[in-house]
Amino acid sequence: MALSHPILDPAIVPVAVARALRREYRLGGTVVAALRGVDLTVDAGERVAIMGPSGCGKSTLLSLIGGLDRPSAGTVLLAGHDLNTCSRTELAHIRRSCLGYVPQNAALLPMLTVEENVALPLNLVGVEPDARRERVHELLDGVGIAPKRAALPEELSGGQQQRAGIARALAAHPRLLLADEPRGSLDSVTAESVLRLMVDEAGREGAAILMVTHEEQAAIHADRVIRMRDGLILSGVDDA
Repeated sequence: MALSHPILDPAIVPVAVARALRREYRLGGTVVAALRGVDLTVDAGERVAIMGPSGCGKSTLLSLIGGLDRPSAGTVLLAGHDLNTCSRTELAHIRRSCLGYVPQNAALLPMLTVEENVALPLNLVGVEPDARRERVHELLDGVGIAPKRAALPEELSGGQQQRAGIARALAAHPRLLLADEPRGSLDSVTAESVLRLMVDEAGREGAAILMVTHEEQAAIHADRVIRMRDGLILSGVDDA
């Protein structure tokens, strides 16, 4: 079952492009440069890991590409759309149509069942109930927690919650999956299983992955590793 993506032009190969990105914050009388001129391209279906020490700007870069923040200078193109020129309504539509997000902790809504949590992105894009139900069941089967579809998040283990979060992120067939420390606080065995599942499911869906991580064990699943320090990319630059 496929959902249509009127936002996405199939002729556009890069799903995300950042050019000369700068992000500055004012703390009291001091200006802090979180990003100091970053270029990055993520192609369709590509898996990219961003690595670096805390405070290097990797999470800021993820937020800007995801349209959660605005750059101080530079541009972000998401599926060919310049996010700087989008209204709030247009930006929300592009994000719903093109992006999935896997936070460090699954961040499931506690009052909703697993099935209802995974269905949320489909509700936002107006998928009909029967198609929505079919898609959610397909995803829960894929991530291995179908028997838990009626459970509340508090009834799941940490690994099961993260699996539900992956299913939710993939629900609306995003072209780019943003993952912020997806291994989170899981134990090493569970974390590796969940990460491999995320990569496999995203590949099956044809989604690119842009992942922030500080763990080499997570980065081995990427096609390309970007290393950052002090708001700059040190290696793995794509000049496409």
